[in-house]
Amino acid sequence: MQNPVQNPRLTFGLFEIDLETGELWKAGFRIKLQSQPFKVLACLLERPGQIITREELQLRLWGKDTVVDFDHSLGTAVNKIREALGDSADNPRFVETLSRRGYRFVAPVTRVAPPPQVLPAEEPAATPPAVEKASDAGSAPPEPLAAEPAAPPLRAERNNGILYLLLATATTLTALASGYFIGHQRTSVTPPHIIQITHNGHLAPSGNATENFAAEVTDGPYLYAPTLESGHYGLTAIELAGGNSIPMQIPSDVASPTLGDISPDGSHLLLRDHLSPESEQPLWVVPTIGGSAQRIGSVLAHDATWMPDGITILYASGNDLFTTRSGTSSPEHYATLPGRAFWLRWQPNGKLLRFTVIDPITHTVALYQLNASDRQPKRLLAGFSQPSGECCGVWTADGSQFVFQSSHGGTDNLWQLTGSATTSPIQLTDGPLQFQSPVASRTGHRIYFQGVDARSEFERVSPTGDVTADDSFLAGAVRLDYSRDGQWVVWTDSNGLLWRARADGRERLQLSPDGLDVFLARWSPDGKQLVAMAREPGKAWRIYEIPSSGGSIKPLVDDARNAADPSWSNDGTTIAFGRLNDTLGKENAERGINLLHLDTGKTEPLPNSQGLFSPRWSPDGHYLAALTLDQREVRLYNFATKSWTTITSDSGADPVWSSDSRFLYVHASLDPSQPIERISIPDGKVTVLVRLADSRAHGAVDYVFSGLAPGDVPLIRTRIFTGNLFSLDLKQ
Repeated sequence: MQNPVQNPRLTFGLFEIDLETGELWKAGFRIKLQSQPFKVLACLLERPGQIITREELQLRLWGKDTVVDFDHSLGTAVNKIREALGDSADNPRFVETLSRRGYRFVAPVTRVAPPPQVLPAEEPAATPPAVEKASDAGSAPPEPLAAEPAAPPLRAERNNGILYLLLATATTLTALASGYFIGHQRTSVTPPHIIQITHNGHLAPSGNATENFAAEVTDGPYLYAPTLESGHYGLTAIELAGGNSIPMQIPSDVASPTLGDISPDGSHLLLRDHLSPESEQPLWVVPTIGGSAQRIGSVLAHDATWMPDGITILYASGNDLFTTRSGTSSPEHYATLPGRAFWLRWQPNGKLLRFTVIDPITHTVALYQLNASDRQPKRLLAGFSQPSGECCGVWTADGSQFVFQSSHGGTDNLWQLTGSATTSPIQLTDGPLQFQSPVASRTGHRIYFQGVDARSEFERVSPTGDVTADDSFLAGAVRLDYSRDGQWVVWTDSNGLLWRARADGRERLQLSPDGLDVFLARWSPDGKQLVAMAREPGKAWRIYEIPSSGGSIKPLVDDARNAADPSWSNDGTTIAFGRLNDTLGKENAERGINLLHLDTGKTEPLPNSQGLFSPRWSPDGHYLAALTLDQREVRLYNFATKSWTTITSDSGADPVWSSDSRFLYVHASLDPSQPIERISIPDGKVTVLVRLADSRAHGAVDYVFSGLAPGDVPLIRTRIFTGNLFSLDLKQ
């Protein structure tokens, strides 16, 4: 077997080069490059990041005795390289020119390891199932990928820190594999063998109680999946034969791409823009091999797929489905549904469509189907889980099986229905990870899916903009709030539990009961009460009052709608609250800011607050800050003048007032640099305290602005790991 160090195949970006055969590919497609430019490129790739002098290139390629117009020949060769790679001399991504010195290859380069040797072996029927790395799966190889369209392998570089983390992850998965089992309905069937494919942990997971459904699709050799890097959504092409991940270059028209589906021939992707939290977004078609994005007319949709003919597009907008042909026809109404549909997937024979419907009030999801003949939606598996948690189903290539995701007891696993059956599903997985977002291979019966294993770090921002780890008792906090005197702190953890303690960590107490999911809580001015945004499973978000010393909790607002982001007036007599923006579920009713008067229990709208949410009352009581529903603007209400002003038109999330009411801190989450900003009140001057995307030596997945510590120190919850791609074969 060839030594991996000597493997002549190298990868960079979406490209792979074979130094031995003289071949260059982009995303699996052969790129033509003449002999001399290829040799120049090979020389640069031998020492990436280092300057290769003009003299060295002349000696290596032309020899000391060859008489040529060297300057012209070398310049022509480099131009041919840039043309093949789509590079630019002014803004180089691959080949950089150093005037009168030489050239340097500036992109990361990775040598492709040869595929592991798979020795024939038989696995005893009694062998317990295991979650394995793809490179360790010799005893139970996956369905041969050679049956799908062939493509050259890709490989992404990994740093030592991630390698260490991966070894720890593999050890943990092996140790926990004994917890994996098949449901009682399938005890006599050999359990499927789970294989781990990727290891970098930056896949974007779904938020199934929100309108964030992270779809994945495959064209055969590659799986296209959404990723999160420093709070920014992107797409990655994952080589299914080796797990190597390469970021895709998506046109700037689609700033934050979200996948809908892939065309039946595997050549094009349906995308929406995830940058704005507004639910309905423009729809785009982008080639899988790269290229310009084509807008689908004036369509606004929250999900879409191709019809079985491979030409017509079916898209969901509001509670309806429509069809359209790209740029050639006006939309036609196709069906009316009981809610907002996502994850639209046709049975391969084109007779049956299955999809997921989300309830924006209860935040539950359910599977539905409709026949192409009558287009009447019908609910599947009603009562299968409580609250309903079935979603995101896919058909195998031959239509004989339907695999979907279901949540029981807060754990997501995969289940299987046979053909068009609507009852008696078979459980396929049972942890230890959260298994979600299935996608079927284009041939055979292999299923790919995410194994979510979220990991985070808690950090604080110094006055100089440095970000340092906080390993105190608050290390598990997600959102927090300190009492007005700074003596107490209350926080929510990753499980949605609410805790209270003294500022030094003493007298820690769990305030919320198990089963109540708390999003955030705020101290009353006198420190005796807390007001929280929380919900019971399968119910709307409500506003609760909780004694800070512990005890029974009581709902303050119960109007069968989502109520969110409570904030106290400075005298403790009134609570401002808002509704949800589209990210947490699109409601059809009007959304604005309301004031709840605690003495009477009555609510009234804050004047001219329609289209605003996330209110924050200043400690001195003079102002109330809020965000527009698209999070593009931060608005300020002056109670003295009873008027609104816009104090920033960039973006904002999780606003927090300074203790003296002189500043409002916000996370400009729509900015790629992910800044934490301090806004002077009332003049609106903005100071950037830190750009979170540039604050770490190794990239994070995303960030949450958790709140302010005494002294107005920003605290950040940084997610560093989400999960990886796995697979199993239903016919194994």
